[in-house]
Amino acid sequence: MEQVFSEVALSGGRVVEISTAGDPRGRTVVYHHGTPTGRSIPTDFLEAAAPRGIRLIGYNRPGYAGSTANPGRSVADDAALLAELLDFLEVDDFVSVGWSGGGPHALAAAALLPGRCRAATVIAGVAPFQAAGLDWFAGMGEDNLAEFGAAVAGEESLRAFLTEAAQGLREVTGDDIIGALASLLPDADRRVLTGNYADEMAADMRDAVSRGIDGWCDDDLAFARPWGFALDSIATPLALWQGSDDLMVPLAHGRWLAAAIPQARARELSGEGHLSLVHNRMGELFDELVGLAGW
Repeated sequence: MEQVFSEVALSGGRVVEISTAGDPRGRTVVYHHGTPTGRSIPTDFLEAAAPRGIRLIGYNRPGYAGSTANPGRSVADDAALLAELLDFLEVDDFVSVGWSGGGPHALAAAALLPGRCRAATVIAGVAPFQAAGLDWFAGMGEDNLAEFGAAVAGEESLRAFLTEAAQGLREVTGDDIIGALASLLPDADRRVLTGNYADEMAADMRDAVSRGIDGWCDDDLAFARPWGFALDSIATPLALWQGSDDLMVPLAHGRWLAAAIPQARARELSGEGHLSLVHNRMGELFDELVGLAGW
């Protein structure tokens, strides 16, 4: 399944970069990318979607690469942008898949676009920073501890941290990506982050910071602030997937979300990390998602 990259002009002169793949008449799955990656839909998604008649749509959130920045955006703001984008693409209903930093945005779609968003799956998504009873930082690798510590300290601190971090990502290759992400990779992720998978992830990270850090910065700040919707308001069918060995978004985040959204179907995958979970389980994940949507 090949993906096509393009730009969409929305109201107010805003531009959103998108990618699409699959039959335009197929059942639509919206992919919410991680932080910091982008609209390019991972091969694991493409290969799992192709035999299931799924159309995939990815998009760069504001501030990533060529998508118009929206300083101060909240997680909830993404649902309104997505609704306008789908109106332009003439998509009536859809399901959401959010991976990592895309997880809160998939939850926003489920909460704020009920009915239109038929179902959602969150893959290793972060919990709200204000989550009662959750030690938000516990179990994270050193790089994420530093990054989100800077986000909590405020925009000036975060921009300084990300400006330096982005210098290393602008030229990262598949050969050195394990070194670049070393503190965040359990053995399960190191085993899969090789060959084409490593090259693809490196390319996506390079693109994410190719025109600056605005998207990355605004994501992190949005995670640290109130998200703009109540998790217990979500009635949309929802699955939460989490690997037991994840060092980017620890298992405790998934467990907290499962407790906060009682109707969600929680899946804990023993021995899986942040990356291996997607690499090894996408077919199973899409089968569940299609079932949740009633397709």
